[in-house]
Amino acid sequence: MNTLANHGFLPRDGRNITKDNAISALGNGLNFDATLAGIMWDQAIIANPTPNSTFFTLDHLNRHNVLEHDASISRTDAYFGNNHVFNQTVFDTSCKYWTTEILSAQQLANSKLFRQIESRSTNPEYTFTTHTEPFSLGEMAAPLIVFGDLETALANRTLVTYFFENERLPSELGWSKKVDAITLEEITRMSDIVANATSLFTEAAVTTSEKRRNIHGGASLRVLRNLI
Repeated sequence: MNTLANHGFLPRDGRNITKDNAISALGNGLNFDATLAGIMWDQAIIANPTPNSTFFTLDHLNRHNVLEHDASISRTDAYFGNNHVFNQTVFDTSCKYWTTEILSAQQLANSKLFRQIESRSTNPEYTFTTHTEPFSLGEMAAPLIVFGDLETALANRTLVTYFFENERLPSELGWSKKVDAITLEEITRMSDIVANATSLFTEAAVTTSEKRRNIHGGASLRVLRNLI
């Protein structure tokens, strides 16, 4: 959202982000279809603490443990100070796992896992819930979706790095938005790919929807289900 504001697709002051202008910005800036953009706004409006709000601001999105969370790959934890401004040191430690010019879901997942371990081991107030995980997976999938190939789930590292470090779309590097509108189904599929890549097991990966079915199937897993 900050990047879209920097380009003028959203109000540059980061205020008054309504559903209509969010749908317009996500469509014009990234070619997200209207249904997907509307869902994203619905998820973000909870950051405005005022009941029945019709807008949110970029400052609202910085509220800790609402959408913003610990273990970001590009920002420090709120416990250590500023949690909403890009931190080059944090980002450098995250992208050391980006070892090739073409990024894979596994390389992004490695950064995510590293940051969670680093945060948990150093932040006495580390918080990362089951509510946080889908947002985190979506964040890791975003570079593949916006800057990569939806079929191969690969992305150019230079484009992704430029986006993080400059909080701008890498148009000057030759990037352009997808020709075909990006849908919720594609977001879900790419998030599943990243989720599977976070597994430290070497067995064949399954989708997160299959994992949910497996967890809820069979009396032998009732104790586990109660624990989680």
